[in-house]
Amino acid sequence: MNIVSKATAFFVLALVALLFVEPVSGRTKRASTEKLNNNSLGTQDLVTNLPGQPAADFKHYAGYVTVNETNGRALFYWFYEAASNPDGKPLVLWLNGGPGCSSVGYGATQEIGPFIVDTDGSGIKSNNYSWNKEANMLFLESPVGVGFSYSNTTRDYDNLGDEFTANDAYNFLHKWYLKFPTYRTRTFYISGESYAGKYVPELAELIYDKNNNPSLHIDIKGILLGNPETSDADDWRGLVDYAWSHAVISDETHKIIRESCDFDRNDTWSNKDCTLAVDEVLKQYKEIDIYSLYTSVCIGDTASSTDGSMQVMMKRTSTMMPRIMGGYDPCLDGYSKTFYNRPDVQKALHVSDGVRLKNWTICNKKIFEDWAYSKPSVLPIYKKLIAAGLRIWVYSGDTDGRVPVLSTRYSLSALGLPITKAWRPWYHEKQVSGWFQEYEGLTFATFRGAGHAVPCFKPSNSLALFTSFLLGDPLPTARV
Repeated sequence: MNIVSKATAFFVLALVALLFVEPVSGRTKRASTEKLNNNSLGTQDLVTNLPGQPAADFKHYAGYVTVNETNGRALFYWFYEAASNPDGKPLVLWLNGGPGCSSVGYGATQEIGPFIVDTDGSGIKSNNYSWNKEANMLFLESPVGVGFSYSNTTRDYDNLGDEFTANDAYNFLHKWYLKFPTYRTRTFYISGESYAGKYVPELAELIYDKNNNPSLHIDIKGILLGNPETSDADDWRGLVDYAWSHAVISDETHKIIRESCDFDRNDTWSNKDCTLAVDEVLKQYKEIDIYSLYTSVCIGDTASSTDGSMQVMMKRTSTMMPRIMGGYDPCLDGYSKTFYNRPDVQKALHVSDGVRLKNWTICNKKIFEDWAYSKPSVLPIYKKLIAAGLRIWVYSGDTDGRVPVLSTRYSLSALGLPITKAWRPWYHEKQVSGWFQEYEGLTFATFRGAGHAVPCFKPSNSLALFTSFLLGDPLPTARV
């Protein structure tokens, strides 16, 4: 390479690098300190007056990151520093799915965040098993149209799909690092559940592919997935077989599905016998909580068994697999909606001025209905990430009918990974918490008696698994 070429290459690399460092006093600088200082852009998002917040020894931040200036696309986030030693702990991004459901409304304030919405929606209470005990936790409402995230360009909402979502989440991370530069070189993990079973590996793959550019490097180490949608065909086979094996449907209905439904085909739903039989499965599930087979449904004033979170979307004219919208306890959903539409809450989270309010819903059904593209399977991405050396853990609540343990087992079996440690129980507080198996490059664990959103059912157990995941330690195999 001649001197001119070298100079040109250096200039280009320098220009790219400038896009991803924080401007400080007219010059570029990557923060070397491990604590946010007054020059950090993130300080303006510090949450100080959240109504009813319990006392906390950690800081938390909420606000917007613009991911596309031209179209005015902005994603809402809520970030909690680790409860202790935040400088020495990794950064973990959590995503909920749907597609169209809020990671703030579900993950942050129903499952694994330090504050849980109270049962009347009037306030919040402490979560003794928050995952920020072990990591700095970042929750993102993604894509635009979910929760408080928005776009000023209408056509953006017509283009929402897996690829769109991954690209915006990737841009979000780099823009977020400008607000919080001390986290740029921090060890990074992505976690999530349900339809985020596709979001998480897709984003991880994008990060991995772009990490060959040093100026864009993110120190991603692994992904953690709960009851994840993984492969459409295996997910549907597992849903049907689980419903039959748990006495939700009859032998006859199951036999018709086994004989008439080929879930590997794009025209599965053109077979009338198959469609009618699957309709019967979904009809029976409407009578109970598909996300937790053995808990009561909400029959209060806030929701009913026909609530949108339980709605089944059958797209008979499409090759896309019919899906059931991701959601959990509809009563809890109502509590979250009450809380996030409070003027004082929106003001505290830097969403509105407390007068001109934004309408918040826990799931956006229109996003779900209009989803432009869903990758049929992310198993090829699993193989790629395993080959790259990323840590991959998958867990499954075994009373979930929506993405049941059978679906996940069918999907993982299709990978054909060698088993390094055979199926055996793992323990928490001297009780069998579930079972797990280790493969070359992947760990799979179950939670005994947990539904779709595992941390709601087993908060202490799920924190224990999260801790083992971050440390890369095997789950405990003895009653101690």
